[in-house]
Amino acid sequence: MVEFTHIDEGHVRMVDVTGKPDVSRSATAEGRIYLSGETLAAIRDGTTLKGNVLATAEVAAILAVKETSAIIPMCHPLPIGGVSVGFTETNEYISATVTVRTYGKTGVEMEALTGVSVALLTIWDMVKSAEKDDGGQYPTTRIEGVRVLSKEKGTA
Repeated sequence: MVEFTHIDEGHVRMVDVTGKPDVSRSATAEGRIYLSGETLAAIRDGTTLKGNVLATAEVAAILAVKETSAIIPMCHPLPIGGVSVGFTETNEYISATVTVRTYGKTGVEMEALTGVSVALLTIWDMVKSAEKDDGGQYPTTRIEGVRVLSKEKGTA
């Protein structure tokens, strides 16, 4: 049977990691946002109305990583040692990748996933006026494939 560490006799709780040793940890997550060809070209050419989309998404990802414990109730606040954000552009989508590093008692998967999610949402927000159709809908725009690519745990 699967053990849920954040539920104790029907009550939610933050897992006590006090007794765990501090070790180096990292996690990398990725996700994609699908956009119209015209929007992707505008991002590439730097002609979007709201400014530099990917630079803004990079800052948003870093801020989101740092605030993950304020957003997800049972996440521990962690000292973030480093955050790397990267983007890959294709003719169909932009892929965001976020790697988070720390030295502590628990992993940083949620921080990496939060960073990727907010980066992609920021891209959407910055180009939404170009993505809407005549009815105000988003026929092409979608976010997919948000997942953890890897996680590592070092030694004490």
